[in-house]
Amino acid sequence: MSLKNSVTTSDYMNFDSTLNKSMKIIKTDKNYKIGFLVVFGINSGLRISDILKLKHEDLKNDSISLMESKTNKKRIIRLNDNIKKAYALLIERSPETDGYVFSSNQNTVFSIQYVNRTLKSMFGTKTLSISSHSLRKTFGRQVWSNNNETDKALIYLSELFNHSSPAITKRYLGIRQEELDDIYMSL
Repeated sequence: MSLKNSVTTSDYMNFDSTLNKSMKIIKTDKNYKIGFLVVFGINSGLRISDILKLKHEDLKNDSISLMESKTNKKRIIRLNDNIKKAYALLIERSPETDGYVFSSNQNTVFSIQYVNRTLKSMFGTKTLSISSHSLRKTFGRQVWSNNNETDKALIYLSELFNHSSPAITKRYLGIRQEELDDIYMSL
């Protein structure tokens, strides 16, 4: 619950350092499932509500087909090498391959609040506001960067995120604010 009149946006993270830190967490930390959640999130761009519904059987193939909970639109996501490698590490730590991927020792699915608290403590800083939504934004910024920060990349992301226009995607990723800041700094 946010305070009235407060800004509650989450920041994106550096893709490479977040990926490396998450892989290390999967290998060594007691929160290894959160490490996999981060790898999956920054490589898929899914909302946390859809990530938490994943079952082990969903990850056995090269792609996932799902109905997004917020939009009720069908989405197919190819699992890239980062996700496959992280999942293999997860299975080494926890060979249980039935049921939900992101479940606690009590066999209940992680709550969004638990994920947000844990991400904030593991990845947050005084200058970065981190939440589960940061994973989606990190994915978007990486796609935009990998495609030379082009309008074409924004069109693809707009479609992936189910935004009504690339302008909304630009604002969502914080690109628009950076452009406005540059105007002031150029004077």
